[in-house]
Amino acid sequence: MAHTRASLAATTASFMSAFNSNDLDGVMAHFAADGVYEEFNNTRAVGLDAVRAAFAPQFSGAFGEMKFLDEDLMVDAETGKVMASWRCTLEVKGNPVSWRGLDAMTFDADGKITHKLTYAKAKAPLFE
Repeated sequence: MAHTRASLAATTASFMSAFNSNDLDGVMAHFAADGVYEEFNNTRAVGLDAVRAAFAPQFSGAFGEMKFLDEDLMVDAETGKVMASWRCTLEVKGNPVSWRGLDAMTFDADGKITHKLTYAKAKAPLFE
């Protein structure tokens, strides 16, 4: 199936909604079987089991309640690529904080994420 700007934007919105609903199964449904997730701390997960394990702490509440607020979306339908910028909100030691980041995602012909690179506007990862 050919990508369109609308289809990639809708898929990205669904993906982000699953994050904000704390729905790990919903997030994983967006990944291809051999999908790659690269975190901004240089951690790389390949395949559904590894990607799920990388996301597990976040979805188990290890970092408190996290929300990703959409800021901007850039779509290249011809190449199946999306760049989504966002603001992550959470609490650290009882204080509300936020940081900005972006995801560069590549989608296959079935609309599944084959590669998700996360970048953050922070001096260092908040969590290790």
